[in-house]
Amino acid sequence: MKVRIGEAASDEEASAIAAALAEHVRDDVEVYVGDADEPAATHALDAVGDVPPAEDGFGPTEREKKLREEIADIEAGGPEKYRERLEEQGKLFVRDRLDLWFDGGDGDGIVFEDGRFANFDSWHPDGLDADADSDDRLPADGLLTGAAEFEERDLHFMANDFTVKAGSMAEKGVEKFLRMQQRALKSGQPVLYLMDSSGARIDQQRGFFANREGIGKYYYNHSMLSGRVPQICVLYGPCIAGAAYTPVFSDFTVMVEGISAMAIASPRMVQMVTGEEIDMQDLGGARIHAEHSGSADLVARDEQHARDLVAQLITYLPDSADDDPPRAEPQAPAQSPAGIDSVVPESPNKGYDMEDVIDRVVDAGSYFPLQPDYGPEIITAFARVDGRSVGIIANQPAQRAGAIFPDAAEKAAEFIWKCDAYNIPLLYLCDTPGFMAGSDVEKEGILEQGKKFIYATSSATVPKQTVVVRKAYGAGIYAMGGPAYDPESTIALPSGEIAVMGPEAAINAVYRRKIDEIDDEEEREQFVQEKREEYRRDIDVHRMASEVVIDEIVPPSELREELAARFAFYEDVEKELPDKKHGTVL
Repeated sequence: MKVRIGEAASDEEASAIAAALAEHVRDDVEVYVGDADEPAATHALDAVGDVPPAEDGFGPTEREKKLREEIADIEAGGPEKYRERLEEQGKLFVRDRLDLWFDGGDGDGIVFEDGRFANFDSWHPDGLDADADSDDRLPADGLLTGAAEFEERDLHFMANDFTVKAGSMAEKGVEKFLRMQQRALKSGQPVLYLMDSSGARIDQQRGFFANREGIGKYYYNHSMLSGRVPQICVLYGPCIAGAAYTPVFSDFTVMVEGISAMAIASPRMVQMVTGEEIDMQDLGGARIHAEHSGSADLVARDEQHARDLVAQLITYLPDSADDDPPRAEPQAPAQSPAGIDSVVPESPNKGYDMEDVIDRVVDAGSYFPLQPDYGPEIITAFARVDGRSVGIIANQPAQRAGAIFPDAAEKAAEFIWKCDAYNIPLLYLCDTPGFMAGSDVEKEGILEQGKKFIYATSSATVPKQTVVVRKAYGAGIYAMGGPAYDPESTIALPSGEIAVMGPEAAINAVYRRKIDEIDDEEEREQFVQEKREEYRRDIDVHRMASEVVIDEIVPPSELREELAARFAFYEDVEKELPDKKHGTVL
């Protein structure tokens, strides 16, 4: 605990304050005088001597004093030389990291820790006389688990201690991990994984690798927890092989720029198997997984930023699938809804930034995009509309004209699936020419990823609102929650169009021979223009509203108000899927 007092205080007064506060709060205290950067006095509770006697005069026995000394030794972590390397790498020691995460930095947010004495006998045979700098030190078996309060929410946590065998996993640590997961299944509380692990401790693999209750059970438990409680993983180092599966099994993964990475094998193993020479960041660093694999949802600048991101993320999520998402106080949007119609160009082929529309619809400060650099032609984001959490799936005309590529389809499907699991309503903002065509995207699985997108939209049972902002061409309207996909409403702005394909492609498909037969250039252009105007009238949302294909055309400046009213009205809607075990698409 750090305390700052007036600059007139003497060193003796600072010392007295430090001692008194330490006794009161039961924690180490540093007292700073005035604007000084260094403390004028400190009072550290030792392992024993500062425990006050009970009212009847009895105090701790030697037995308790010894136990407290053992606990302090365990909490010191692995050899000091490895703690020094953490500082060189720009990383925190694991217990300092827990102090940062829980309860504003003083660590009081840890409710309890389990398994501190894991593997104690194997590395502590001589009691406190064991070599403090020995590589055989295995405090807590290199893995911490327990329960904590984070941003006023209870959760389970695990954290690797990289000073112990590079955060590697072995028998007792694996047992602790499994118990924590199994307790989360019973408690219905979120799980936070703070990963910094080199993988399995290969020289100790007997007893935990292939056992029924071994490391393989991690991923079974991840699968059972999936959709039951939110699983959030933050990476702080190179997580290799088995350690890399925890982040990809989690619902949300945060990587820290420059220090975290994950890969199925280390660069050394890659070179041995394939001959490829590559460093860890190029193999599986934050940018690789944020831009190319899609395995990272967010990239943090540093450890503090990682905490800040998770603190915001959790505000949209319930504790479990049995609960509703948290509500917040409604906020006016950052930009006026009156500007929406000016943001959307009249020409269907002109690009614009869909975030300019979103800023005029959602509560100010609530827009929280996920995977922004992966499949950027689709936006997936959490936000709030009048205080309610919503998941946004929006085409992005500023990126590849908003056409849907395989990576974007995969990203959207997974996001929809997560929102549906945790009871978060969906808002689709549609402006797309449809799924991309061509040999490259066929090789990349546009049909496979496209079907997953459509399947996720079809199977979601949360309230869904779809807005046709401008183009809704081809199967794009299917994936984006069109009228056939059980939305609570399909509404449109006056700029909207719904069609099998755009005017140019349609005219070329239907009238190509006729156009080629017209020799006079002026006559040919007049014919094309007539057909173009005719086609545009046919696909205009006014025609769709007239035929009751869509529910309503909404003045753009009223879009936010309209969506808030519809989400409020349908917040308790109940939907049922056909009676079956599960679908076969995802």
